[in-house]
Amino acid sequence: MKKILGRLLIVIPILCLQIFWFGLIFYLFRDLSELLMVILQVLSVLFSLYIISNREEGTYKILWLIVIMCLPFLGAFLYLIVGNKGTGRRLKKKMKPVTEDLKGTLPENSDLIKEISEKDKRIAQSLNRITETTGFPVYACDDVKYYPFGEDMFADMCKELEKAEKYVFIEYFIIQSGKFWDTMVDILEKRAAKGVDVRVMYDDLGSIATYSRSDVLELEKKGIKCIPFNPFFSLQTQLNNRDHRKIMVIDGRVAFSGGVNIADEYINETHPFGRWKDIGFRIKGEGVKSYAYMFIEFWNSFNPAVPISKEVINQSSYAKPEKYNGYILPYYDNPVEGDPTSNVYFTEVLSLATDYVYFYTPYLMLGDTLYDAFIRAAERGVDVRLILPGVPDKKLVYRISRSYYRPLLEAGVKIYEYSPGFVHAKAFVADDVLCGIGTVNLDYRSLFLHYECFATFYDSSVAADLKNDMKACFEESRFVEHRDTDRRFLGAFLDGVLRIFAPLM
Repeated sequence: MKKILGRLLIVIPILCLQIFWFGLIFYLFRDLSELLMVILQVLSVLFSLYIISNREEGTYKILWLIVIMCLPFLGAFLYLIVGNKGTGRRLKKKMKPVTEDLKGTLPENSDLIKEISEKDKRIAQSLNRITETTGFPVYACDDVKYYPFGEDMFADMCKELEKAEKYVFIEYFIIQSGKFWDTMVDILEKRAAKGVDVRVMYDDLGSIATYSRSDVLELEKKGIKCIPFNPFFSLQTQLNNRDHRKIMVIDGRVAFSGGVNIADEYINETHPFGRWKDIGFRIKGEGVKSYAYMFIEFWNSFNPAVPISKEVINQSSYAKPEKYNGYILPYYDNPVEGDPTSNVYFTEVLSLATDYVYFYTPYLMLGDTLYDAFIRAAERGVDVRLILPGVPDKKLVYRISRSYYRPLLEAGVKIYEYSPGFVHAKAFVADDVLCGIGTVNLDYRSLFLHYECFATFYDSSVAADLKNDMKACFEESRFVEHRDTDRRFLGAFLDGVLRIFAPLM
């Protein structure tokens, strides 16, 4: 709370100044109110036509059409600020020269795609599409470890950090002081004193209540470089595009990722919503290159004064896999570039599955395309299951999530709510051969607005680990039945209204 109050003391005057300027503009044009209203109405129609012509999710279009037609000026202003891909232009402009500089640092993957195509041409096509749209290649997978809970991953993170010799890159949506972070900082301080290059990046809005400039200064005293991503000080067009990624890279030899943020509830040291169910993974080998790339691209884009050499991506010797364990494709979603990668990929996973598809997600707010993909898969006989929280962290969002249940259940989708507490895991497994783990929730923010990272595995042992973990969760969860979704008229009406605003949640 203290950190939020401190930030508000800075932000509120700036916001008030912005509001003052908007008010002044209206005041200066008060004598032209009739003409202004006509102009606004014309602009609202033009905005509506623009939105209709865009390749966006239908539900997302409906929201903005309603807002703009009811509140012409305010609706258009909000759309410009938070409603379209153009909101990230400033971020894109900062990243463009760095992205150009990093071209060619990641390997080509045509041979591996050919290998996969010989096993399953349809899966190879989906993976190849990801590489073409994101630039990230497929790697041979060897040493991968799955973590069914955050506390399991925390222990291994600390062991690997203690062995750091060259560099440590840490990038998380939320960082909060406590056992998790403080233990890591103690290790990082010692490694920095030994000459290890330690760098930390966190999302400014995601950590607004937990991390601040004073914390950054304390890290710098310990020899640890730290910057916030996309600082929040005023109403800016890029405010809605957050860094929701979770990445740790150590010496180019090991990388950690998954749903786990750096705060004590993620390792079950605290229990604000019962037992916290989160998952993650550790990889070694060539796949680490992509995670190093992700971090370096962001760091050099948003802190050009202290850049990282692109040679770091390839400075370590990556041993070829000692044994076959399938393939891995790590990538990140870029909300200002092309189609939403994970949304398209999840839709394809549901379309190519023949036996089953299981998903972990803390939130369920689907666009039309993915929503229909769940329903169509279940209707053709695929065993489609969703695991969601039994104890919600946000009651309003939980209600919106449950408003999607009835059509899914009617189609045959099985829904489980994790009784011991809150599910924060984000993952899927399909047909024993394909799975994915990362930071992507099944909601609008993750699928369309945030920077996210995700790793998909094909023909790897991690699929069995994930499936077994999900099967254990089914046993601990409450199976949702049709009668659980019965609603009276007012409840159904309220859910309908809330669903319209789901893209803003």
